[in-house]
Amino acid sequence: MAQGLVAEISGTTLWRWLNADALRPWQHRSWIFPRDPDFAVKAGRILDLYERLWEGATLLPTDFVLSADEKTSVQARRRKQPTLPVASGCPMRVEHEYFREGAWTYLAAWNVHRAKLFGRCEKKSGIAPTDRLMTEVMTQEPYQSAHRVFWIMDNCSAHRGQKAAQRIRSRWPNAILVPTPIHASWLNQIEI
Repeated sequence: MAQGLVAEISGTTLWRWLNADALRPWQHRSWIFPRDPDFAVKAGRILDLYERLWEGATLLPTDFVLSADEKTSVQARRRKQPTLPVASGCPMRVEHEYFREGAWTYLAAWNVHRAKLFGRCEKKSGIAPTDRLMTEVMTQEPYQSAHRVFWIMDNCSAHRGQKAAQRIRSRWPNAILVPTPIHASWLNQIEI
């Protein structure tokens, strides 16, 4: 229209033309190319755990696989009035206005084979909050007496590298930290 090729054009016509020419600018895919030279090995270990395999052997019934992560900067809000429960002939009523309570971190662990979720809110992320989540899980059955508990986690500073693996193993001897490859936290089911 700006170039004078047509006087006017409908959105439907434009859509039809683009579709006929196989031009679909509204369809795209994001992609992060794995730069970790050990990507396939690290990803394979995680995918094997989802299939209940570890180092080529089937996991025992007393082995568990947990997917864990933290969601930072969650805006905490407190309603100005309490929520009123459902009553006969009256729906639940939730106050629209709220007080801001700052940004918190939500930490969660998901038992990938038993669909059991653990979660907690913390003022911030870090080693201590991660350890509190792990303590919550590892001090209850069946994890406390499990043969092995595999913790699939990303590479954030609270649980990165050999030092973190040793710290975790010293507190919980049956816990095994399984890090996701860099830029591949999407392999961790809790992310999904």
